[in-house]
Amino acid sequence: MDGPRVWTIPPAVPFADALADGLWARAGGDPEKLREGIVLVPHRRAVRVVADAFLRRGAGRAALLPAIRALGDVDEDEPFAEPAFALEAEADGADGAGAACPPAIPETRRALLLARLVMAWPADPAGDGAGAGSEAAPPEQAIRLAGDLARLLDRMQTAGASFEALAGLVPEEHAEHWRRTLDFLRIAAEHWPRVLEEEGAVDPAVRRDRMLDGLAERWRAAPPAGPVTVAGSTGSVPATARLMRVVAGLPRGAIVLPGLDRGMDAESWRAAGGDPAHPQHALARLLDALDVRREAVADWTPAPAGSGARQRLLSEAMRPAATTDRWRGLAARGIDTSGLGRFVRVDCADPNEEAGVIALLLRETLEEPGKTAALVTPDRGLARRVKAELRRWGIEIDDSAGLPLADTPAMAFWRLTGAAAAEGLAPVPLLAALKHPLARGGMAAGAFRRRVRRLERAVLRGPRPAPGIDGLRAALDAMAGAAADDASAAEAQSLRAWLEPFVPAFRAFEAALDGPPAPPRDLLRAHNRLAEALAAGEDGDGAARLWSGEAGERAAAFLAELHEAAGDWPPLEGRHYGPALEALLDGAAFRPRHGGHPRLAILGPLEARLQSPDRAILGGLNEGVWPPEPAADPWLSRPMAAALGLPAPEARIGQSAHDFVQACGAREAFLTRSRRVEGTPAVESRWLRRLSAVLEALGAGDALGDPGADWRGWRARLVAPERDARRPPPEPRPPVAARSRRLSVTQVGVWRRNPYAIYARRVLDLRPLDPLDAEPDAADRGIFVHRALDRFLREGPPADDATAPVRLLEIGREALGPAGERPAVAAFWWPRFERIARWFLEKEAERAGDVARTLTEAHGEISFDGPAGPFALTAIADRLDALKDGSWAIIDYKTGTVPAARDVAAGLEPQLPLEALILREGGFAGAPAGSRAALAYWRLSGGDPAGEVRRIAEDPDALAGAAEAGLARLVAAFDDPRTPYLAIPDPAAAPRYDDYAHLARVKEWAR
Repeated sequence: MDGPRVWTIPPAVPFADALADGLWARAGGDPEKLREGIVLVPHRRAVRVVADAFLRRGAGRAALLPAIRALGDVDEDEPFAEPAFALEAEADGADGAGAACPPAIPETRRALLLARLVMAWPADPAGDGAGAGSEAAPPEQAIRLAGDLARLLDRMQTAGASFEALAGLVPEEHAEHWRRTLDFLRIAAEHWPRVLEEEGAVDPAVRRDRMLDGLAERWRAAPPAGPVTVAGSTGSVPATARLMRVVAGLPRGAIVLPGLDRGMDAESWRAAGGDPAHPQHALARLLDALDVRREAVADWTPAPAGSGARQRLLSEAMRPAATTDRWRGLAARGIDTSGLGRFVRVDCADPNEEAGVIALLLRETLEEPGKTAALVTPDRGLARRVKAELRRWGIEIDDSAGLPLADTPAMAFWRLTGAAAAEGLAPVPLLAALKHPLARGGMAAGAFRRRVRRLERAVLRGPRPAPGIDGLRAALDAMAGAAADDASAAEAQSLRAWLEPFVPAFRAFEAALDGPPAPPRDLLRAHNRLAEALAAGEDGDGAARLWSGEAGERAAAFLAELHEAAGDWPPLEGRHYGPALEALLDGAAFRPRHGGHPRLAILGPLEARLQSPDRAILGGLNEGVWPPEPAADPWLSRPMAAALGLPAPEARIGQSAHDFVQACGAREAFLTRSRRVEGTPAVESRWLRRLSAVLEALGAGDALGDPGADWRGWRARLVAPERDARRPPPEPRPPVAARSRRLSVTQVGVWRRNPYAIYARRVLDLRPLDPLDAEPDAADRGIFVHRALDRFLREGPPADDATAPVRLLEIGREALGPAGERPAVAAFWWPRFERIARWFLEKEAERAGDVARTLTEAHGEISFDGPAGPFALTAIADRLDALKDGSWAIIDYKTGTVPAARDVAAGLEPQLPLEALILREGGFAGAPAGSRAALAYWRLSGGDPAGEVRRIAEDPDALAGAAEAGLARLVAAFDDPRTPYLAIPDPAAAPRYDDYAHLARVKEWAR
């Protein structure tokens, strides 16, 4: 047969299986003849897909396959890890396709070299020293910009646009920042080729194009003896299109296109050729490049009976904008929507529901033996949700996008150790590293975890220790020195001894981070020593544990490549080390070779090309996701890119549209989306809108339903509890012997409002832990003010009134201790204390003539008989003033909210009335029984005004009597074993703070 040989496989036909069947038939069923052929497919995953198709055709028996190679026809975000395609092996001697082509520069090395260009740019924008002194981009930002610059290089090289074309762009026609960008790109155009020449390498896109062009030249001069087939490519890479033109002209060449629309009317076909966003645009351009008319393209395999209606519907929905006026007469022309097959649309409420529905669709597939299914989506968040949902049934599914390398166990541990050291072993990042499953510290896992928990309780809860490993050791030394008993001192010494083996590794890495700029290799080695020391098992081999397994090997390979690539990188400041590493990790992926389900998969649109599951679920069909929003280019504006001849951003939308149509060709196709994403209404994909418009024009708006299937309802019933799982409020009734017989006056108030808190604290002896890395809070401020005023009054005011303010401020600084060095304390607390001090001294001067003596932090206690035995009431009064008229004043300092008078009268805030009761009963040493007292709160806010006296107007004796009666009733009630310790029995009187709300599960039952 003369002329080009071009075929197409319709979307409704499984591409790889049809290709394998056709090649087998063209080989006459002769395995030897089949082996002589060469099959070129778009990418590396397609190589495996086609090979599997041949194996399925042979029922798994050993077979002689043609040489299947990857062209590298992938979108611009796909890394070219193997750009040589292994086609050099077919060359003889020095005449091979890639014999004269240098290797491609490794991606990490390219990123670092381009980042150096970016970092050097602001310091000398004109290349003549005129701009010296301006701030350079930090390394992490430069690395991210280098990634964008590398993608620009790939785009320009793929499109055949040279940097020389930049000279044709007139800077005066663009905004200032674009003119500066053009200046930089010109400098890059001068320097980058020299850099590559020194490296003895080329850019990946250049090597790919040279390999393809070299292969095309060789085949044009000496056609292969066996058949050559290019299958599944749309020719979007010009070098691929050039090779396809050569193959189409070979005596035994064949081009097999994916999903060419042969039924589209001529006017729409012409319009598609000029519309980059149309799914047929790339194929139209390719046929023009091949000089082949669409009518000359034949079906490789005929479409199955009954598939025409769906393909007509999709073709109409994707009609170019220029011809959509034909929708008006669509009802007359008609499409039999009853022949769409199982073509279903499911609109979900949110991504969680969408993931659940998709998981059900995938799981239901497994009920039919041999049936396959795949989720096709560019939405990585949706893919992760679906993977999590499938674990409900113990299903692990293969995700073609893999897992971010940064999230693999070894790399996550590496990053955590780096973050801990970079932040001076702050409690949160340090515990994140030490509690990682890989952290063992040379011990058994359980023993190591117990040590970490002990360290956490000892010095990491509460205020942050001093920075670094030495700060942690100093905190343990201080704990030992301040220990109230031998057990606490021994605990601190034991923890310090446990840390000692790690001290050298911590110190070395801290010194590298905190010292002068160091070579990145030194930082990597110091970091590695620390990570491996912490990862060591009982045998002491940290490297074996840290880098074991497939994921560990991939992480080790990345770091080894980085270590090699960073050999000549300039010294790096420690503060940039972690962010630069994160920037290099961005986009790096780990793809396990094994472990996924054999009949289920999650595929990106790129990976789904050539694959034909029985059920395809097209997920995430919202605008901006599928199709994606065109990415902003930091280097070229849209007019600048067009002037250079780069493809329009819409070309990627057109490729996404082609992927969408191809995936819709599955025997069963489900289209899913979420109406709301992150609480915001989402816009449905333009393709769904077009489908809806066409179906409405046909009068078949409900044609994409699924009769008899309620996927959203089934998912709702799956996650709904079988019964109301909420538990009633807790009602613990401990034995009376276990109930507390001693409470303070402040705890009595808690007892009234929240008995459960008294049960947890006094019966179960549960004490709340201090928060990690605690900042001083309002309670700490109150303690500090109380401590300062107490000490000042105990010492007695200085004889010289002029020195009193100085002395009180000195005492305040000492009371603050190390907390005074914190910026927030110095900026906010201390000025307030200065104002409190002035107000306090003025108030003391006013009252000096009335006060005979003052007792501060006065301890008091009384007891009385309850139904179950004696009950003790204790108090520590902030201040008791003996007045010269024989009466007393009980004063309570409040740095926060002052209790409302109605709560005091109602017994909900009984502190001062109960202290008056203790005073009356002679419970305070130094105060005779029968004493009466005025009650007052001193509000010490440090604001305006700095202080305020709020006296309780009610009769103190009456309040004390009412408090006594109320306490007696409480004691009598809880001396009854049937009385439960309820959590918040009266919501109107709920406490402002509750350390035990989570234990009582208040949020589960409170309304």
